[in-house]
This record gives sequence, C-alpha cells and structure tokens, in this order.
Amino acid sequence: VQEPEEKKIALELLETEQAYVNRLHLLDQIFYTELMKEAKNGKAVPEEVVKMIFSNISSIYQFHANFFLPELQKRMEDWSYNPRIGDVIQKLAPFLKMYGEYVKNFDKAVELITVWSEKSPPFQDLIADIQKRKVCANLTLQHHMLEPVQRIPRYELLLKDYVRKLPPESPDRDDAEKALEMIFMVAKHSNAAIAEMERLQNLWVVYQRLGLEDDIVDPSNELIKEGPIQKISTRNNSTSEKYLFLFNNMLLYCVPKVIQVGAEFQVHLRIDVDSMKVR
Repeated sequence: VQEPEEKKIALELLETEQAYVNRLHLLDQIFYTELMKEAKNGKAVPEEVVKMIFSNISSIYQFHANFFLPELQKRMEDWSYNPRIGDVIQKLAPFLKMYGEYVKNFDKAVELITVWSEKSPPFQDLIADIQKRKVCANLTLQHHMLEPVQRIPRYELLLKDYVRKLPPESPDRDDAEKALEMIFMVAKHSNAAIAEMERLQNLWVVYQRLGLEDDIVDPSNELIKEGPIQKISTRNNSTSEKYLFLFNNMLLYCVPKVIQVGAEFQVHLRIDVDSMKVR
C-alpha cells in the first residue's frame, strides 16, 4: 500500500528533527560544554567569549530535545488512528521566537571564532580536536552553527508541502493551516530581527562618518540615500564638491573634511524633510 503523501512529509519532518536534535546536541553538549570547561580551567579563552559565540543555543537544544521531538515522535506512532501534527507545531511556533536572538548573533559569533582562533592556539586546537571526531562528519564548527539559522525556513517549506498534500476532509486541515500561518509569522519575525540589526549597524557607521553630532543620532532614523553633489557658485563660476545624506526625516548638507581624523564629513546644513519641496 502506498503511504499517503502527507504522511511521508510528516515522517520527513520527524527524521530531519531527529538529525537536527543531534546537531544541537553537538553544538551545546560537546562544543559549548568543552570550550566552557577549557575557559574555566585555563587561559585559552574568556568565558564571556564562549557565551557570546553560542548565544542561547542551550535553550534551543533543550526545547527541541525535551519537548518538540518527543511530541512529534508520539504523533507519528499514533498516526494510524490520529493522523495529525498541526497541533504540535502550533505549540512549537511561539518558542521559535528564541531563534531571533541566535540568528541576530550569528555573524558576530563566526567573527569571534575567527579572531580567537588566531589569538589563542589552545582554543583553535580544541575546536580542531572536536572537528576531527566522527560526530562532526568532517564539517567545521561554523558549518554546524549555521543549522539553527536554516531550521525555521525548513519548517516553513515542509509544512507548506504538508498542507498542500492534505486531503480536504483531513482532521488535521484546520490545525495545520493555523500552524503554517504561525510559522510564517515567526519566520518573518526572525527576518525582521536581522533586517533591523543591519539597519542599526549601517546607521551607526553613518553617524561615525558624520562625527556623531548629538542631535542627529537617533536610532529610529532611516538612511535612504547618500552621495556627492557639485555645488556651482554663480559668483565666480567655480564648483565645489559637497555631500548629501537623505534620511526619512532630514537632509544633511555636508562638506568632506580635508583632514580625515575621526569624522569624514562636517554637517553644514540640516533641512527637515517635512517642509521640503522637490523641484
């Protein structure tokens, strides 16, 4: 007898979840635990750095290993008389907000691994030693750390597929559709967290180039466009180079500094966008 399509997808979800929990175990119980032990005992690396690299991986691991995976296993064992996974995924969805923190921290974590591997040979040796073990399957720590970042999009794809293959009369239809909606919101939440972080980082760089004038620094501002312009003086027909920064709320008219110590530009004029007309 051919298994129904939706059951195949549910089984794939279970299999990938099992593999995922093994990966989280490797990150939390092996890499994190052993590096932390090394940090506590030796001078290889500060404890703070290890904590910053692994962010909230422990919470993520505990959640999947102790809650989501067992619930999913139970569902698949009972499939013949209760074919549903939608309800379990609805319970999972709110907890996926935990990923926002991990995903936001990911680039910084990878950078810390690189920096401390150069700075501290014992740190590098311990990571290399763990990477040689069979459980690592010849992959680097960074590669394993990417897994949680990719997990939510994977849930979204599998669940979309599952909902598509469900027969109209399936007892799981309502729950599965609601679960998909919830996962979709969480995925958006995690993408929004990354976008917001990038926006703030870019904003901060711009503020540094402007010499951080107090009344300009506002985290809610958005940089829309920047670039050089030629100012033509009608008096003596000469041109001089100026630079514009357009934010959502103001236009900064700047002069490039000749001696670039600290700031790159000096703000000469600040025009509020509110009363501005474009000709």
